[in-house]
Parts: sequence; structure tokens; C-alpha cells
Amino acid sequence: MSSSNHPARAADAVAELIRRARAAQEQFTRYTQEQVDEVVTAAAWAVVNPAHARRLAEIAVADTGLGNVTDKIAKNRRKTIGTLRDLQNSKSVGVIAEYPEKGIVEIARPVGVVAALVPATNPAATPINKIMNALKGRNAIILSPSPRGYTTAVKLLEYVHAELARVGAAADLVQQLPAPITKELTGELMRQADLVVATGSQGNVHAAYASGTPAIGVGAGNVPVIVDADADLADAAAKIARSKTFDYATSCSSENSLVILAPVYDAAVAALEAEGGALLSAAEKIKLQGVMWQQGNLNPEILAKPAGAIAELAGLERPLARFLMVAEAGVGKHYPFSGEKLSPVLTLYRARDFDEAFEITRRILHYQGTGHSCGIHSHNQEHILRLGLELPVCRVIVNQAHCFATGGSFDNGLPFSLSMGCGTFGKNSISDNLNYRHFLNITRIARTIPAVQPSEESLFGAYRAKYGL
Repeated sequence: MSSSNHPARAADAVAELIRRARAAQEQFTRYTQEQVDEVVTAAAWAVVNPAHARRLAEIAVADTGLGNVTDKIAKNRRKTIGTLRDLQNSKSVGVIAEYPEKGIVEIARPVGVVAALVPATNPAATPINKIMNALKGRNAIILSPSPRGYTTAVKLLEYVHAELARVGAAADLVQQLPAPITKELTGELMRQADLVVATGSQGNVHAAYASGTPAIGVGAGNVPVIVDADADLADAAAKIARSKTFDYATSCSSENSLVILAPVYDAAVAALEAEGGALLSAAEKIKLQGVMWQQGNLNPEILAKPAGAIAELAGLERPLARFLMVAEAGVGKHYPFSGEKLSPVLTLYRARDFDEAFEITRRILHYQGTGHSCGIHSHNQEHILRLGLELPVCRVIVNQAHCFATGGSFDNGLPFSLSMGCGTFGKNSISDNLNYRHFLNITRIARTIPAVQPSEESLFGAYRAKYGL
């Protein structure tokens, strides 16, 4: 019996990884901020190196069958460079903040050994993001990659270890579970680590929360985007098309549904068609649905594949389409196109006015994707703010290509990440993009300050006067 599926052997195998990680991390805790930042930079270069980025992308596509090499190269480099930008000027060692007026000093402390669950959709970009954030906090990290992404992770660690050696850091700061990856091994890793960070299936996220170890999980995506009556339609269509087709929509942040206001519906569809979208007929939609879902589940043969290949599987003559579009009116399990598709297939809704667009968007989110994000192409500030005030989402992306913006961009202020917290809306413990601060403990020194003690009159005077108390 394999050591990975026998409980006692799995526990022993993981315990040895943990032991080595703790020994390396104990040394790492003594690093200065300058030394830590050099280690983080070394890890980043392991992926940004053009030859490495290409090789990792080639292995990922060959082994997972998801996405395409060109876009994965761009993703690996862009996400890693963006993360390094976020980390370079951030304090994570020693005193990181002082608030004299409150008598508070904040000190950054490591969390220890991090267990990182990694999906097959981004088998290089997601782990390097977690590795960099963990190292920034002087932690060690052990990966549990998806079995389909295992060989990508092996090559990634080969590159990372070479760069760690270059700067004199211990290789055991970054490890991964041995093959074959099993539920038993991953479960043991989660139980024995100090923090679990889970990205991927909701099954993995729920297992992380149930492990008994402090855990950070992320929610499922199913992004709806409103195209408002005052939208710049050409700009919106170009951004939507670029986002929807990037890496064949492997990202959970790519647009799944567009809710278009009736006055601009036809013009918006025309703009999307000009960007390579193909609007299917009712008969073609039925054929596509029959191929995309089998026994209620997405057919793995269509996941993150080019639109032409999906059309061919469905018996459709759409070889030149960049992405496929279907018109829909309903939301829920009887309308599968209202859910997440992880493919260059876009669902279109027509809304008579903004109130109806808001309601359709709300229903889509409550069906799938609660807490994740939504988008809008609009210049109406009241409409934009209403989404943030009333919808169950943690991000509202305005006039941007959604899959590039949600996880941080060079032209917005969100942290670069491939793991988006969905808050209590999505049953997550965080509501922001996973970043280095989630890999820190903060110790606070509290000193005395002049007392700030209000009188009862200042607190209750207006209230008592109003109610005659």
C-alpha cells in the first residue's frame, strides 16, 4: 500500500516535511527585511525568467489540457511581477507600524508553516503567488498541487530552489507533497501545518475549513457584468472579448454573463461580434448545451478550450469564432448557461432598465458566485455605487477587463492575487484578495496614553432628549 493512502504512513511522510520546513523557517525568522526581500525577489525571478515562464506554461498546458501556452506565459510573468511590485515596499519584519496617538506599536511575526492547496487551472501562477506572500512573512510553505498540475509544480520548485540557493536560503522553505497526491496526504498536511490557504474546488475549501487548522479559503466565481445604457460599447466589447478569451477562460474572474440594457442591446451585440463573438441561434444553443453539460456537470472536454474546438464538438459551423454567445432569459439550475462555464462561452441577458439589470445580476450571483465579484461598464456613479452597496460581492470592477482587473492590475489598487476572498457572502474568512498580510501574525505593544473617557451626556444626551428618557 502506498505511503500516501495509508493513514499512518501519510502522517509520517507529512511530519517529515513539516519537520524540515520548521527547521528552515526557524533560521528564516532571523532574516532582516532586506534579506527577506531578496529571497522574495529570487522566488519571483524563478518564474519571470523568460525561459522558465515558457517551460512552465508548456508543461501546464500539456499536462492539464487547460488554456494555451502564450497566455499562460503572460499570466505567469504578469502576476508574478505585479505581486513583487506589491511586496517590494511593504514591511513584514520587525516594527511595521506605529500609532503614537494610540500608544500602539505593531510588530510582524510569521505564521509558521503554510499548507497551500493549488488548482490545475493555474498550476504555476497560483503557487508562486502563495510562495512569495508566504516568504514575505518569513514562513515556510508546502504545496499540495492538483494531480494534473503536479509536474508543473515539480518544475516550479526546481526553479525556485535554484534561486533560493543563489541567495543562500534553505530549499526546505518551499516544498511540496510527494506523488501521488491523495486526499490522505493533503488532509494530513492541513492538519499538521499552522495555516491552510486553499484555492480551487469548493470541496478543497470546505476540507480546509474542516481541518482544525486556521484556514483561508476562496469562493467560486460566476461573474456577471452589466453593460449600462451610457457605456462606451466599443471599449466595453474589446475589454470583454480580451478577458473572456484569455487563456481560454481558465480564470474564475472572466465574464460569464453580460446583462445589457435594452436601449443598447443590439449595438452591444454588434460590438461583441466585431470582436470575434458569435451569437448562436436557438437551435445552436440547444446543441451547445447538450455538449457542455453532461448529467448536470460541465463536460471536462470543453473546459478552457478554444471556441472553435467547442463549436466543433457541438456540431456547429463556427470555426473562426473567438468566443461563443448565447441569449438567455432565466437563471438557476434549469438554465445552465447562467452558471460558471470556464470556457469562452458568454451568456447574454436583455434588461429593460437598470433596475431589471440589477435584479438579474443579483439572481445570477445568488445562483452561483455569491461574494466573488461583478462588473459594470458605465459612467453613472449612482449605478456603480448601488452595486457595491447592495449586491453580495466583495469586488465591483468598473470599465475594466474583468479577469485582469479582479486579481489586481497595474492600473487599479487591488493586490495582485489569484485567490479572491468572498467574505461571509461566499462563506469565506476573508473578503479581499489574498495577500502577504494574511501570512502574518501581528503582535501589538500597547502603552498608556492620556485617558479618553467620554461623559454619559456626550454619549446618551441626544438619544435621551429625543425619546424623553
